[in-house]
Amino acid sequence: MEENYYIARDNTEEGPFTLEELMQGDLDADTLVLSPNATDWQRASDLPELFHYFEAMGYYFPTEDNLAGFGWRLLAYIADSFIMSYPISFLKPENFNEIYQRAVGGGATVSDLNTMIKFNLTTFLVMALYHAICEFSPLQGSLGKKFFRLTVVDADGRRLSFIKALTRNIGKIVSGTALFIGYLWVLWDDRKQAWHDKWAKAYVLIKNR
Repeated sequence: MEENYYIARDNTEEGPFTLEELMQGDLDADTLVLSPNATDWQRASDLPELFHYFEAMGYYFPTEDNLAGFGWRLLAYIADSFIMSYPISFLKPENFNEIYQRAVGGGATVSDLNTMIKFNLTTFLVMALYHAICEFSPLQGSLGKKFFRLTVVDADGRRLSFIKALTRNIGKIVSGTALFIGYLWVLWDDRKQAWHDKWAKAYVLIKNR
């Protein structure tokens, strides 16, 4: 028996189509499709047989099999730290080493502490902007993430908007408080999301290819 698919556009039902014909049409993730294996209309992106079709279009849907674990994300973080260490070095004040030594020795002045706070805040904002731009770009992730085949997507498998990407990365300041519990949340979360992922409704995936 031939499998027939129907699609709904502008309150009009079109079809029947074979799966091959369906994939040759102008199909997007939100197109409503009635498949032969379902009794109700579904978004095209929710049909398992269309996953590879949408991956070829740059969609990567979060599934139990492709969610990136804590270890992969930590490796990407370390790689990004090395990548960004050189440009961040230009942000350091000329007497940074002296200030650091005084802070370690417990002899830091109020001025030293203000300088350290400003440097740390500037560094955080630069890193947040770097990650946000990369996640919003066609890379869909930082250079460190690309090296380990990780990508950041929204709940629909799409590239993050700049606002969502910025929200995710600014949120890291909260994930990093209280012994980094917001980052460690990935270890026991069913969807392997850190706190900042949840606020932005984002997922970090590992590509199989």
